[in-house]
Amino acid sequence: MGRKKLDAVDIAAQQRAREQVEVEQAFLKGVTTLRDLIAPSSLEIHSSYFRLGTKYGRTLYVYGYPRQIYTGWLSSLINIDEVLDVSMFIYPVESQVVLNNLRKKVTQMQATLSINSEKGLTRDPGLEAAINDAEELRDQIQVGAERFFRYGLYITLYADSLDELGFVQHKIETLFGQQMIFSKCASSQQEQGLNSSIPQMSDQLQIRRNMNTGAISTSFPFTSADLTQEDGVLYGINMHNNGLVIFDRFSLENANMVVFAKSGAGKSFTVKLEALRSMMTGSDVIIIDPENEYQKLAEAVGGSYIRLSLSSNIRINPFDLPRVIDTDEADNSLRANLITLHGLLKLMLGGTQITNSGSAVSSLAPSEEADLDQALIDTYARVGITSDPLTHGSKPPTIGDLYDTLLHMGGNGPQLAQRLRKYTTGTFAGIFSQQSNIDINNNMVVFNIRDLEDELRPVAMYIVLSHIWNIIRTEQKKRMLIVDEAWQLMKYDDSANFMYSMAKRARKYYLGLTTISQDVEDFMGSKMGRAIVANSSMQILLKQSSSAVDVLSDVFKLTEEEKKRLTNFPVGQGLFFAGQNHVHIQIEASETEKQLISTSPKDSTQTPRSGATSYINPESII
Repeated sequence: MGRKKLDAVDIAAQQRAREQVEVEQAFLKGVTTLRDLIAPSSLEIHSSYFRLGTKYGRTLYVYGYPRQIYTGWLSSLINIDEVLDVSMFIYPVESQVVLNNLRKKVTQMQATLSINSEKGLTRDPGLEAAINDAEELRDQIQVGAERFFRYGLYITLYADSLDELGFVQHKIETLFGQQMIFSKCASSQQEQGLNSSIPQMSDQLQIRRNMNTGAISTSFPFTSADLTQEDGVLYGINMHNNGLVIFDRFSLENANMVVFAKSGAGKSFTVKLEALRSMMTGSDVIIIDPENEYQKLAEAVGGSYIRLSLSSNIRINPFDLPRVIDTDEADNSLRANLITLHGLLKLMLGGTQITNSGSAVSSLAPSEEADLDQALIDTYARVGITSDPLTHGSKPPTIGDLYDTLLHMGGNGPQLAQRLRKYTTGTFAGIFSQQSNIDINNNMVVFNIRDLEDELRPVAMYIVLSHIWNIIRTEQKKRMLIVDEAWQLMKYDDSANFMYSMAKRARKYYLGLTTISQDVEDFMGSKMGRAIVANSSMQILLKQSSSAVDVLSDVFKLTEEEKKRLTNFPVGQGLFFAGQNHVHIQIEASETEKQLISTSPKDSTQTPRSGATSYINPESII
């Protein structure tokens, strides 16, 4: 009976053992299968390369460095448009061991220097520099300002063929060679090189270089071009690292921006996208639209769309004075407006144009300018407005009042009145010769000047800018002012000066001025145009004509590669400058945004019916 029980226990134990073996085998089989799934189909190791499945690879190591290296020296490698793995190994070394070795090394080098001197040999600048560096490093380590490390840098490249692999290797060696950094292929050690560059913390090559704390810190790898902030507007995709370009232009020293691009490159699309997104951050947007490109956007967000033409009933009086609260501003408001009117009237009477040689030619003689100045002062005085701020609330005069003043004064007055008559009772009468009847108290206001005659358009842009400037000075709030086709103003010295004055003073009034131009040569050919660029902390350069690239390269200090790309950018790509940084950017918009801001003819069939208005809350746009 006892024997049978013992046999039954043995059988049960054997059964459990068999089951356990089966479970272990099944588990191991599953692990093997998982490894097979994630592992390449094959791995071939050759003396100068390895083959990982269908990919070819090669590991390089860095063995030589210049005497000094600078922060960001690895950025060119990090940002290169190739597939590669970069591994760094950093080993701290005891300071006392380093000090002992340095003392011995300095003694040896000084002895060598003395022997060379006794033999009358030519001095060795390299040896003297090495002694100075060693002494300086020894002093820094002694006081604890520096530590010592052993540093290894390995790069593993991947390509689809051996020829492509050699091409990538040449690119990387060239990048390093430009900085006096030397690398080699890990000959007959490709397996160790691969193991050293995959993420398993195994330094099997063990090719290291001595470095102190400062040198190690310059090797920090995350130095790719980045323009991302916690707050701001999404401008697009950073083509260097596929990151987002999120930026707040009001965080810079000034919030001004210039946009240059040839026709059809996407400059208006870019600016409209920024305007739409800026409204979500609480900015008011004012736009001068010379080509009727912003109407759909204004209607979609419930903005005001003001169409200026000789047949419209819209009126803007250039003699309006700002209702400023600041005492100092109030004292100078009349004088500032008189200066603005001087520029406007010069423009109306022929303008001060810039010749090809860069000199300014005025349409008014000095005596005529003096008479015009007196006439302006008298015109304001006739309606009771003087330099006293308490009189500035009176109803302002109009160009018709100035015409009467000139007509009845001596000197050049009657002649100037005749030249001004087309704006009072002639062809261009009405639009700028009566009291203002517009109110731009809206989050987005667009002034359309497309239907104005070419001769009147620069005058209209000047008057509208002046009117906007008065409102900006009256109430300070976060605003963006967009001036499209600004080259039309830069052709005339007086209007160019006014634009420059706005760019220079915009920061004081919490204003960001956006200047858009496709005629780069005319804009940058003006001294004031270059000054406006210098006073703009942000710049966007989209695709350019070949003739404009050299001009922009001189202003923005572009590299040869950037110059080459600037003429070949596809629509919506360009260079984005913010302060001292710039990146290659791809402008991206959602489908909803595209429907609101696109002016492409192929999208015209999707626009609302004439007279229809779609109101969309900007906060709902994703």
